[in-house]
Amino acid sequence: MKDLLTTADLSTADAGEVLRLADGYAAEPDQQPTLLHNRLVALHFTKPSTRTRVSTEAAVLRLGGSPTMLTATDLQLGRGETIEDTARVLSGYVAAIVVRTSSDAELARFARAATVPVVNALTDGHHPLQSLTDLLTLRQVFGDLDGRRIAYVGAGNNVATSLAQAAALCGVDITLATPAAYAPDPAAIVVAERIAGATGATVRCTEDPYAAVRGASAVYTDVWLSMGDPAEQTATRRAALAPYRVDTAMLDHAAPEAVFLHCLPAHRGQEVTAEVIDGPRSRVFRQAANRLPVAQAVLTALLCGKLHGQRRDR
Repeated sequence: MKDLLTTADLSTADAGEVLRLADGYAAEPDQQPTLLHNRLVALHFTKPSTRTRVSTEAAVLRLGGSPTMLTATDLQLGRGETIEDTARVLSGYVAAIVVRTSSDAELARFARAATVPVVNALTDGHHPLQSLTDLLTLRQVFGDLDGRRIAYVGAGNNVATSLAQAAALCGVDITLATPAAYAPDPAAIVVAERIAGATGATVRCTEDPYAAVRGASAVYTDVWLSMGDPAEQTATRRAALAPYRVDTAMLDHAAPEAVFLHCLPAHRGQEVTAEVIDGPRSRVFRQAANRLPVAQAVLTALLCGKLHGQRRDR
């Protein structure tokens, strides 16, 4: 397995290996200080980023390498160079390429042409690094994932899609509550359901947020308007998503030990109230910190050939 483009690219064993490595890096961050010695890792970001950019840069440094940031204006793509030519050229200089962009199809073209590992740092359809971080956080909080259920409440975006796939890979039940107009990508949910069939997990979709949250071990939400969503839809989206705001009353329907998760950035008063995200059940900043060991783990696993892909499970 050369690349990580979607969470579903992983097998259950792969997901377990990434989480094992991430646990190790969380406990001992500097255990592989020469893996990327004298090597560059390219970060090609066409979208703004705080957690993904800084955690990935820090991960490369901790592995002994140097990150080089390449924005949309730094490359020749804007002057007509093809995605394939850019990927081939960069492959001659760097050990890996981390890409944050809009189009999943363009990312797939980039990965096919590249001869070094390519990691999806967020596209319109997927956010695999975030989903692996989410499962790592839950495992840290509860000690293991056995018998846990996640409730995702809000807009059915790339975070929801990847979270469903990661939960299924790890044998964790998940219920996604979204308005019908903002449901997650049906094809991606079918993939999650297929994975869940092999691991014994369940993936359910509903329009009822309280039904989703009832008895859940974790309640998760995300922003109502993601990067790339049309601004003119803001008022419509807010009206449709208002019943999905996570407040104390909703969180109280979850299990007594339930925690709150959010991939950030958050908008207090929209998708979540300040009382919840800043309250004692919130684990969002631990979740954010875990982006660093997960980035280390993914780079290590890909560069060392530790991942073998979904075919082992299918």
